[in-house]
Amino acid sequence: MEDNKEKDALENQEEKKETPEEQSTTTDEIEDKVAAGIVEEAEENKEEVEEDDPTAKLMRELTEQKDKYLRLFADFENLRRRAAKEKIDYIQQANASLIKSLLPVLDDFERALKAVEQEDAENEAMKSIKEGELLIYNKFYKTLQEKGLKPMEIKVGDPFDAERHDAITRVPAPSEEMKGKIMDVVEKGYYLGDKLIRFAKVVTGS
Repeated sequence: MEDNKEKDALENQEEKKETPEEQSTTTDEIEDKVAAGIVEEAEENKEEVEEDDPTAKLMRELTEQKDKYLRLFADFENLRRRAAKEKIDYIQQANASLIKSLLPVLDDFERALKAVEQEDAENEAMKSIKEGELLIYNKFYKTLQEKGLKPMEIKVGDPFDAERHDAITRVPAPSEEMKGKIMDVVEKGYYLGDKLIRFAKVVTGS
């Protein structure tokens, strides 16, 4: 009987004993709780110190003002760049409009030079006129080139391109190869920089 009681007591003691793993887990939990409590207390103390410390308050306000200043400066820079771009675009549009209006004058110069070339080359008066016209034409054309004017490269036999050419009429093609191709260039096309400002007026074969 007594032996049975001792046996039961020993079994109860063994059940109450914690394994090393359980003891370790319990210890870790205790340490975590203690650490969490220390952190919370430290944060609370920090907030109290910051509230009471005028230097910390001034540093916080200084940081906020600095952030506002940086944002304002960034907005100003964006506005300045946008205004500069709009100004450049406006100037370019004004230049394009002016140069486009001068193209007919350039066409007239080229027609006049062709007409003079067909006259008697031995006529001294015509030679003087031709030299004068050529001098003015070269100066005028060079000035336009300095502003970015470039002639479109086009010749008879090139394929018709609706993106660059304006077909004013069609004529019967002399061969199958010339169908849909340029038969004659009536008026030159021009670019201002990379922008097309006038289509080339052409005659195509059909």
